[in-house]
Amino acid sequence: MSKLSILTDGFVKNNPTFVLVLGMCPTLATTTSAMNGLEMGLATMFVLILSNIVISLIAPVVPDKVHIPVYIVVIATFVTLLQLLMQAFVPGVYQTLGLFIPLIVVNCIVLGRAEAFANKHGVLESALDGIGVGLGFTLSLTVIGIVREILGSGSVFGWKFIPGDGILAFVMAPGAFMVLGYLMVLFNKYLKK
Repeated sequence: MSKLSILTDGFVKNNPTFVLVLGMCPTLATTTSAMNGLEMGLATMFVLILSNIVISLIAPVVPDKVHIPVYIVVIATFVTLLQLLMQAFVPGVYQTLGLFIPLIVVNCIVLGRAEAFANKHGVLESALDGIGVGLGFTLSLTVIGIVREILGSGSVFGWKFIPGDGILAFVMAPGAFMVLGYLMVLFNKYLKK
């Protein structure tokens, strides 16, 4: 597997949102705006890259019976570091994302990539996988947030360009499910070409 294919697999073939259907809790809950989706995606990508690197380093010495708990401790360490950094440097973002930052610890994307890829590959490949899957997740959340924000409030990244109110349902849970469903259909239809 080439380095480029490892990096690009996370965008299309192993896209966590539209193909693997992983990480639905932050996908549905935090994408009320494009900025929220972008911020949550970047936070997850930070943890994914660093945990992939560390797990690829320690995997050969971790016994099979305890590898999942060890991986969770590694992931939790990086989530805690992320929380502290966000509270110190971007408290507004931390308040907006709130509860969803600690939930990165149990996000299927992060643990899944640790189990499926990082523990079987070297540091560089694991870092590239983290970058690719992280970017795929970030782009997915941002696109969902863009669609929901445009339809729900007539703006994107806070810039209002459609006068009046949008369709309230798109900034609520039903809108999240509808937008996600339609985007999954479009994405998978594109893949089959």
